[in-house]
Amino acid sequence: MRSLIIRPAATRSTVYLWIALCVLSLCMGCWTSSGPEVAVYAALDAEFSEPILDDFQAATQINVLDNYDIESTKSVGLTNRIRLEKNRPRCDVFWNNEILNTLRLAREGLLDAYLSPNAADYPTDFVSPSHHWVGIGARARVLIVNNKLVPIDERPMSVRDLADPKWKGKCGLAIPLFGTTATHAAVLFSELGDERAKQFMVDVHANAKVLSGNKQVALEVGSGQLAWGLTDTDDAIIERDNGQDVSFVFPDQGEGEPGALLIPNTICIIKGGPNPLEARRLVDHLLTPEIENRLAVGASAQIPLGAKATETSRALTGETVRWMKVDFRAAADKWDTAADFVRKTFRSPADN
Repeated sequence: MRSLIIRPAATRSTVYLWIALCVLSLCMGCWTSSGPEVAVYAALDAEFSEPILDDFQAATQINVLDNYDIESTKSVGLTNRIRLEKNRPRCDVFWNNEILNTLRLAREGLLDAYLSPNAADYPTDFVSPSHHWVGIGARARVLIVNNKLVPIDERPMSVRDLADPKWKGKCGLAIPLFGTTATHAAVLFSELGDERAKQFMVDVHANAKVLSGNKQVALEVGSGQLAWGLTDTDDAIIERDNGQDVSFVFPDQGEGEPGALLIPNTICIIKGGPNPLEARRLVDHLLTPEIENRLAVGASAQIPLGAKATETSRALTGETVRWMKVDFRAAADKWDTAADFVRKTFRSPADN
């Protein structure tokens, strides 16, 4: 009988080749392409932004990987996440619910320049001259008032009323370190100057209840735990829609007063993101009158900024509002000063 001799070296090579072929076969059998995708970090509440992103996915077959953060810190939390990932970005599009942190990311070189053909429909005040961001669907800073606790002729009419001893312990605001309240604080430092802004913050801290977020302010006013508070139009509208007996006031509308602060959402592309072409398609989609109309008539009642939007926000109810003239870039310059002072001055909400 003829003997079969297998050399050890040949045996090892054959086994290794066999294993490699098996692994490759298994991988080919299990792997399927997920298709194009785009990663979105959204600071705008998921209940408002997610349906829009879902519809984009359905229309384009681009898989949207959406990421959100908690209510109280979402804008700052997502901004810091983008910073941490700068050497290997995971986000393609940042849908921020305010503007200050978007400006800061642009200054740090973390945003990609892209001139969307749809950006021409937006006011120059809300379009980055370097093409790094565009502002859409804005919210206004308003005073939400409990109608059962505050007669109409006694309503607060100014942000300054947060420091009025008449309202001590009866009014509230979110801690000015996150979201639109942080933007508002930086704007005040920019507009008033450091010393006046610091004194105002000290007076507000001594007079008002400080809560974790704008939504919490609106909830406490709606339930009667507070007489009134400073919040955003979307949170105020939701309380009214939920049947609470509340009104909201656009502050500082009198002669010589600065007007109400309007803060846009901002849309931007992260430099070095994994899906740049899909990111541009999403940005083009978001910068359309259809999206602004949808945000205006939806639950969040965003205020359209694009010239071609045809709907009016439910928050405006036909009234003429005088908006504060703001240099948001100057406010961004003041952020570090404002944030440092707020951290030193404001205790945590649980301490109030």
